[in-house]
Amino acid sequence: QLRLVESGGGLVQPGGSLRLSCVASAFTSGTYAYAYAIGWFRQAPGKEREGLSCISGSGGSTAYVDDVKGRFTISRDNRKNTIYLQLNSLKPEDTAVYYCAASLYGCSGYVPRNAYYWGQGTQVTVSS
Repeated sequence: QLRLVESGGGLVQPGGSLRLSCVASAFTSGTYAYAYAIGWFRQAPGKEREGLSCISGSGGSTAYVDDVKGRFTISRDNRKNTIYLQLNSLKPEDTAVYYCAASLYGCSGYVPRNAYYWGQGTQVTVSS
């Protein structure tokens, strides 16, 4: 079993930046965070949850939804069991709760395939 905890959200002005973190902790002996592909999602009030980006377990492969390409960057440090999402050039429409999710089955484009483990989310608000 894997536990995911997001942090780093907050209030930022349009054009600003934030770095979100997702710490993966294994509850079961023999479970290793680096075995999991990790994806970031977001959900704005009244909207469907949408996938943003996915990174392979090794960190060697990444993918992004078109809307965030060039503005968001996903990365991971497997020594720290932490996955990051750097948010730049933020817009008011980026306001949402951001979640990370893990899958043993890799990424399917910009979303983790059959993601099973989810974090509790961190709020990002972009407003002047």
